[in-house]
Amino acid sequence: MKIENRVTRLLNIQHPIIQAGMVWVSGWKLASAVSNNGGLGLIGSGSMKPDLLREHIRKCKEATDKSFGVNIPLLRRDAVELLKTTIEENIKIIFTSAGHPGRHIELLKKHDAVVIHVVSNVKQALKAESVGCDSIVGEGVEAGGHNGTDELTTFSLIPQLVDAVNIPVIAAGGIADGRGIAAALALGAEGVQIGTRFAASIESSAHEVYKQNVIASKDTGTTLVLKKIGMARLIKNEWSKIVQKAEADGADEADLKNLLGEKRERLGIFEGNAEHGMMEAGQSSGLINEILSVEELMKNLTAQYDDTIAKLKL
Repeated sequence: MKIENRVTRLLNIQHPIIQAGMVWVSGWKLASAVSNNGGLGLIGSGSMKPDLLREHIRKCKEATDKSFGVNIPLLRRDAVELLKTTIEENIKIIFTSAGHPGRHIELLKKHDAVVIHVVSNVKQALKAESVGCDSIVGEGVEAGGHNGTDELTTFSLIPQLVDAVNIPVIAAGGIADGRGIAAALALGAEGVQIGTRFAASIESSAHEVYKQNVIASKDTGTTLVLKKIGMARLIKNEWSKIVQKAEADGADEADLKNLLGEKRERLGIFEGNAEHGMMEAGQSSGLINEILSVEELMKNLTAQYDDTIAKLKL
């Protein structure tokens, strides 16, 4: 997989493969392993306080001399503190999501950071470009976790983003193997962001029960819930059925927030409560059949990409 483009140059990586910064999954072990194997690892700060983020950044620096970054959900109440911690630790690659990057771009650019924002439609992409983001991640509704309410699929979203902006586009949502990488690049993306496949790896900090549930989840094993308060894709379980019934019965935002409660994601992903936790995962779960090390995953991804491209040339 010999690719040099704007994404590999921007991030100083060998392969245009980025591991998503997922809550309760993407700690320093996963991020450093991905970076050490030619991709870009991201620490997911969405489940961390600033002091814990600082600890993970420092451990990641000890584990790799390659590029890595931090993902920061901007809607968090302590987003500014997380951003400041990241800057203080001299991290130059910052992925932002769930909010408006323009409010923070001046601070980040002052410290020479590469800023990449996650978007789910063309309007968001144009806004990210206009405020000075260096690249965008276009995330289709196939992705696990929180999604855009427009429910655009990766296959339709990515070429529209490529046509709309001049900055490089990174594709996310439903990508778990080399065939998906080839398809994303054929649509005009210059890189991919992969979540669920890395969540079900040895280095992921997710609970073993979560990883096994990803493997057990087939093509129809995930669902979208909480459309009124921040739509999320997760593995179907007892809790998702309760939420969907409440939504069908007309539950309002307050009712849904009450059902969500606190630390529902931690309960499912980190603590392994398969029935009553939020086990966020994407539709690509149906492509995942075993838990592998990141080294094995990266070898498989790049080899299958090469094989796919070779077959297209026949």
